[in-house]
Amino acid sequence: MGLLEDFSNFLETRLEEFLKSNPNLELEALLDQLQEEKQSNLKLITQLNLERKKLDDEIVSVAKEISLWHSRIDKAKASGRQDLAEAAQEREASFLRLGNLIWNERATAEKKLTEAKKVLISIEERQKEVKAKLAQLKASQKYSYTNKWDNIGWQKGASYSNYKSSLDPLEQEFQKLETDEELEQMKRNLNL
Repeated sequence: MGLLEDFSNFLETRLEEFLKSNPNLELEALLDQLQEEKQSNLKLITQLNLERKKLDDEIVSVAKEISLWHSRIDKAKASGRQDLAEAAQEREASFLRLGNLIWNERATAEKKLTEAKKVLISIEERQKEVKAKLAQLKASQKYSYTNKWDNIGWQKGASYSNYKSSLDPLEQEFQKLETDEELEQMKRNLNL
């Protein structure tokens, strides 16, 4: 197991080093992770909404039962049947206890739902922050790449001749290529 753990630690370290040297990839990986968390949270919210709806339906059913047994208590008392009235009161009390349990479950589900919605909002805010950082990083990388070439001639004074000067490595490469081609052409002409 030691060798496998060492190899796993080595890979994790290398991955961390790679991500630190490529911050845009690190931000994109973070965005992917946040998207997964968001999807998981959305599933939880859906599940909690369904649970709350089910509990609401159960509460309504229990409330109907309580109402039914309460009216039966009144009927039994009106009929002079104290034995039925007491049995109906016990049944009503059991439905009241059940209703309280379901109500507490619903309150717990509601609390979890509120927390899940807060987490969703924080995930979405974090996604916006990471997207903004990623866009800023990409813009700065693009700027530094284009700026490197755009500012070559402007570093020693704003003139076209300075821009076309020997400071431009691409220009140097093309001048060398063109010079070599001209020399080859001259050699061929002399050999004729």
